[in-house]
Amino acid sequence: MPRLKAMFESNPEYFLAVNGQPALPTEADEEVQGPVPAGWSCTKKWVIGFVDASHALIAVANVVSDLLVVGVWHIGLYLVATKLHGTGVAHALYRGLEAWTRREGARWLRLGVVAGNARAERFWSGLSYVEVRERRDMEMGLKIRTVRVLAKPIADGTRDDYLALVPRDRADN
Repeated sequence: MPRLKAMFESNPEYFLAVNGQPALPTEADEEVQGPVPAGWSCTKKWVIGFVDASHALIAVANVVSDLLVVGVWHIGLYLVATKLHGTGVAHALYRGLEAWTRREGARWLRLGVVAGNARAERFWSGLSYVEVRERRDMEMGLKIRTVRVLAKPIADGTRDDYLALVPRDRADN
């Protein structure tokens, strides 16, 4: 937990972009111990730390398996140290994360990205994620945001296949 707190404190850019403020002192605790939203089913939640050769924490991911539906996995957080942006490390770590989720049974990956966070939107679209819906007026820290829900098939499938599987993400819900 102390390493995660230090990671959040030393890389405030994500929290400033998303929440309009640095990470709160309780942010790391909530990331690890916080439950999925009430009424949502899942199998398991992982908080995964990525370390470099010197064992320094350089990235973290929060992944939830079988969110809402078996085979749909959700990336709740994917944060790479700011000093590594633009180096290819984020893509390399993501490829490993995606391969792991596939081996563990994921058929779809899903996540939310704040509309207007251009760097994040480019990153995820470059990895073949597509928008399945928008959620407007989401309270995030000091900000009210629009969140673009994105999904990607790990096995074969189309956007329509995903929306048939996860009715909550259809625009009419």
